[in-house]
Amino acid sequence: MYTNYYQLKRKPFQISSDPAFMWLGEKHKEALATLKYGILDNKGFLLLTGDVGTGKTTLINALLQSLSEDIISTIVSDPGLEKLDFFNYIAAGFGIEKEFLTKGAFLAYFRKFLIQASEDKKKVLLIIDEAQLLTQEMLEEIRLLSNIEKTDVKLINIFFIGQNEFNEILNRNQNRAVRQRLTLNYNIDPLTPDETGEYIRHRLNIAGATYPIFHEEAVQDIFLYSGGFPRRINVICDHCLLSGYVKEKKTIDAPIVKECAKELKIPASVKNRDINGFAGNEPENPPHKAPQIQPLPEGDGNKKITVYHITGVFVFLVIGFFILFFSFPAHFNDHLVLIHKKIQGYQHQLFQIFRDKTVSPEKEVQENAIRNQKANTAFPMDTGRDNKDESASVKNELQVEDKALKDQGTVEKKTK
Repeated sequence: MYTNYYQLKRKPFQISSDPAFMWLGEKHKEALATLKYGILDNKGFLLLTGDVGTGKTTLINALLQSLSEDIISTIVSDPGLEKLDFFNYIAAGFGIEKEFLTKGAFLAYFRKFLIQASEDKKKVLLIIDEAQLLTQEMLEEIRLLSNIEKTDVKLINIFFIGQNEFNEILNRNQNRAVRQRLTLNYNIDPLTPDETGEYIRHRLNIAGATYPIFHEEAVQDIFLYSGGFPRRINVICDHCLLSGYVKEKKTIDAPIVKECAKELKIPASVKNRDINGFAGNEPENPPHKAPQIQPLPEGDGNKKITVYHITGVFVFLVIGFFILFFSFPAHFNDHLVLIHKKIQGYQHQLFQIFRDKTVSPEKEVQENAIRNQKANTAFPMDTGRDNKDESASVKNELQVEDKALKDQGTVEKKTK
């Protein structure tokens, strides 16, 4: 639709990996050279990882195109196959025109195939794409294929291509045998800001552009929104060309990029805005940064008192109390009696202080009479000699106390 408006021969930002638009940055070239060396040198297990849209498929296509005719290769794009289907699939990929009904029949024939290829001075390469989708059983079956070898040379090279999650799978304990056999491991990172500009200009030139369609500030914003992922760059640029065509703008500027990113609901992917002089061009609606667990400063963890610490101290004190109580019961009983007497004495003193402040002298006389009557009732005269003495002693104490209270009341009246 927009190709004629921008004088292009074809769409420059298709999602599919067209070999005609292949562009390799420094990292891609390094990865390509490393993997090619591993294949030519019969390294056995090779691994290429990268995030979604970093150009892994493009790199593999470039690798297959660069291989010579003495390398027999096939690629498994969907590893989520049943075991027997997987064996028949790779057999067909290597040109084996035979269907296998059992695993044993396949392994016997495949061993003869590998030995014959070695005798013909040819190398065999099996590429497993989307390796993170492999089941544990299939991963083990692929590992066992690598056991088919001669004493002095490996007969097959197995090349895993997967997302970053595949590294976590390989780190599992049950996959340590596969992990130990990996001789080359390469990870593809996203494009840098400069590489993003080169990537966009390269695809436009291949499409037949006669002038720079994207303004420099627009390229900067494309990097900020895409994060340097080629697939996302293609999506944003294609949408920008369509929007520019609708608005009849021959040059794509930064506002169009922001508008397209908003329509596509693509948040900014780059956290660091000051990259290669790109500061000051922050896109709208920056993404919310997920909180990260920060390590505690050294020593602070020991100063923090938790509920567990308090509970532990309490339990320790309770256990210690019971141990002492049952070890020295008589000693504890004496202390309990003494404490009880002191508490009663404190209660009596508090009662006297409160009464002195609130009760009038007339009311005190009435209360004293009631108290004397209760004392006489509590200690009758005919209960024996010991009871008489005790009753008399209590009465004398009450009389002395009443007299003291009356004297105190008299003094207070005179003072008033």
